[in-house]
Amino acid sequence: MAGITSGTIALFNGTHVLGRYNSGGFNLTVPNLPKHDLVEITFDLYIHDTWDGNNLDSGYSGPDLWSMLVDGNSYIHTSFSNSDCGVGVFCPPQSYPDNYLNSNHNPKAGAFRTDLPGACYLSGSPNGTTEYKISKTISHSSATLLLQCIGDLVQKNVSDPLCDESWSVDNINIKAITL
Repeated sequence: MAGITSGTIALFNGTHVLGRYNSGGFNLTVPNLPKHDLVEITFDLYIHDTWDGNNLDSGYSGPDLWSMLVDGNSYIHTSFSNSDCGVGVFCPPQSYPDNYLNSNHNPKAGAFRTDLPGACYLSGSPNGTTEYKISKTISHSSATLLLQCIGDLVQKNVSDPLCDESWSVDNINIKAITL
């Protein structure tokens, strides 16, 4: 995995993905970019199992945060809630598609797919993983780009945090754009 540090490969839903991560994540360094004014970064983000969103009350599960940085600057810092909510059932809200703690959206807001199996804890559930299509276009002109994806997940009441909640990515694409 050229250019990736802290990279791990996992099998999920019949394909290989970069992950699974709990807290922590990976760095991707892309050298020798052509002359450009912008970069467009796209990838699939998979939120696996029992993410608790903006949950601040319990002290043992949440908030569950995820961040994307480019060259050390934060472009996404948000929370996700992977709860299935029935009528009359309270579910912890998430910040995505906005940044944390600015908004309280319903669980799985902005998702591309909500019908994927869980990776571990909810592996028997047909709604255990939620897929998001991440796309950011940012001002950038350096010949090298550092993409960092980092999770900061809180679950103090489980013996295996990675099985309780994790995340992974697939299909990373970085496009240099000249205006």
